[in-house]
Amino acid sequence: MLEIDSVTTTYGGIVAVRGASLRVARGHIVALLGGNGAGKTTLLHTICGICLPRAGEIRLDGESLLGVPPHHIARRGVLLVPEGRQILAPLSVRENLELGRLARRQRPGAYQTDLDGVFRLFPRLRERAAHLAGSLSGGEQQMLAIGRALMGGPEILLLDEPSLGLAPKMVAVVFSALQALNRAGLTILLVEQKARRALEVAHEGYVMERGQIVDGGPCDRLRHNPHILAHYLGGAMERVLAATATHPTTPTGRAS
Repeated sequence: MLEIDSVTTTYGGIVAVRGASLRVARGHIVALLGGNGAGKTTLLHTICGICLPRAGEIRLDGESLLGVPPHHIARRGVLLVPEGRQILAPLSVRENLELGRLARRQRPGAYQTDLDGVFRLFPRLRERAAHLAGSLSGGEQQMLAIGRALMGGPEILLLDEPSLGLAPKMVAVVFSALQALNRAGLTILLVEQKARRALEVAHEGYVMERGQIVDGGPCDRLRHNPHILAHYLGGAMERVLAATATHPTTPTGRAS
């Protein structure tokens, strides 16, 4: 469905994405993992047309997205929920959601919803519909940002760090909603630093370091990759704790 082939993108004079390739199959959740500065956000912005690649190809259902203006890419159903949410604070929750319809026009999206559909997914937004968006909590604003994108009838939903700054309870709500959306048929590309949670909900995953895709495949395999365990899932610390439990130390630090 979405194909990124050997994409290279510069940002601020720096090569932020270097020869990146990945696939997002229709109906799947794909997780893109990596630390700060790995190039994940730049890759999302390249897909959306915000950043222009120096090389490579991006295709949606076989049709190139290169050179297509960002608003036309959105109207083709590639919709981004950006890091930081970027909701319109002076407008109400309902008004923010209604603005999401602009991306749909008359196009039938893979995922179709209306206000009631968003409110069923996020009941809290129904309660706050008349409130100014700027008065919402961080978790509520994330719900609003996702709901606004859903109003555009996405073919594929791109999410940039949806758990950033959220309390654990709200992270669980957001990830549960993403799973429900995927069961309803929505395709999702998820950029996320909470690697464990991302790999729990995704079908496939890719790892990005210094602008390059360094690993990728089914999430079951990635969860058992020693490099992923050590750098993204806390595996190194877990192994230390397990070893300590198996071979307890004396107060001097020597094994007993």
